[in-house]
Parts: sequence; structure tokens; C-alpha cells
Amino acid sequence: MKNIALLVISLVTLTACSQGVTTMTDRTSTPCGNKPNCVSTEDEREAFSLDAFVLTPNADIDAIERIALQLPGAKTAAKQDNYIRVECTSKIMRFVDDLELRIDDGKLMVRSESRVGYSDFGVNRKRAEQLREKLSTNGLIQ
Repeated sequence: MKNIALLVISLVTLTACSQGVTTMTDRTSTPCGNKPNCVSTEDEREAFSLDAFVLTPNADIDAIERIALQLPGAKTAAKQDNYIRVECTSKIMRFVDDLELRIDDGKLMVRSESRVGYSDFGVNRKRAEQLREKLSTNGLIQ
């Protein structure tokens, strides 16, 4: 019984720690750290790197946001000019990952990172590739 109570308290604490970020600076051009819980178009290391998202002429930040919000658990957390931060919350454990998107020189800079934990078990890469597929299907990337 004590083990179950300890597990519940730990999970509630972790979930509470992953919520409530109200401000965050744009990290789209920042490489990932060394934990395997992040992917980015701007990181050159194979484990963290994403292929470029080359935009079509009709792509704009509003259209990209509409597509990004179709991802599971997604909601807009911040939007300024050509930048969006989307919070993606997992269904069961309620962990929050930050998906940051910025248009720069005809490309979409993409960075997806877990807020807590060491490994994300490939969730952020899968999310980025789901976004790529949806953007391509809607004619927003080449």
C-alpha cells in the first residue's frame, strides 16, 4: 500500500511540474541538449536532427498553426509574428512537450522537446514527422 501511495504522489508531482509554463523564449534556433527527448531542424547531430521543412509560397503562420493544432493534445501557448509555441499534452500521464515553430527565409524551423524526463521514447520525432505529413498533405511544405 505504501508503494502505491508513493507512486501516486510521485506521478502527481511530476505532472504538476510539467504544467504551468506561461513564458518561454523562442528556442527554435537553439540545438537540443544531450538528453534524448528533443528533435530540431537546427540541430546537426543525427540523434536530434530533423530534415528541413521547406515552405510553399502559400504557407503562412496561421495555416501552419491550424495544422499543428490537429496533432494529439495540441493547444497554442504563444504566438508572435512568425513564431508559435504549441503545448502537446499526453493523454494518460498529462506530460507536456513544447513544439516550437518559426518561419525563417522560406523554411519552417521546428523544435519539439519534452519538459520533464530523460527519454521521450521517440515521441517528439514522431510528432515532428506527423506535422511534416500533415503540412505536406495540405500543400504547405514541398
